[in-house]
Amino acid sequence: MNNWINIAFYQATWLAAIVGASRGWWWAGPAMLVVFATWQLAVSRQRLADIELMLCAALAGFVVDSACVRSGLFVYATPVPAAGFAPVWIVALWMSFALTLNHSLAYLRRNLPLAAVLGAIGAPLAYLAAARGWGALAISTRPAVALGALAIAWSILSPALFWLAARLSSPPRPTPGLREARP
Repeated sequence: MNNWINIAFYQATWLAAIVGASRGWWWAGPAMLVVFATWQLAVSRQRLADIELMLCAALAGFVVDSACVRSGLFVYATPVPAAGFAPVWIVALWMSFALTLNHSLAYLRRNLPLAAVLGAIGAPLAYLAAARGWGALAISTRPAVALGALAIAWSILSPALFWLAARLSSPPRPTPGLREARP
């Protein structure tokens, strides 16, 4: 049941961010992320891993989307905090995606090639929907180049994030040669 709630919160965060950005409400996506993260962290058995994944995804998202903006591939609606960089609402989406990695999409941790394919297809489609359906961003005059760049980035970052999720959520291994301290 929690996986269904997880994916529903992720979708709600995506919709809040995209619709919000298209209307100038830069805060809508981050606000929904706070609701999602509050719930997910409250029910998670892997809180620390989830938090670390959110921070890693935020950094990756900021770098990738800032590169897309600076190279002229995208122009984001509501570019808060500054034009020329990834807006806060798109970084919130990356963080929201990170909250699915150990939960509703955890099965992809065991199939990284599938994660790469789904990332290469799903991310460009999501950006295209955000652009054409909602006006949350404008794609450059060469959409094939912009969407191709996204496909390449996500085909690398998606399995990398799933790999990281698996590593962060696995139990720590004892260090060889060291005994555990006993009370």
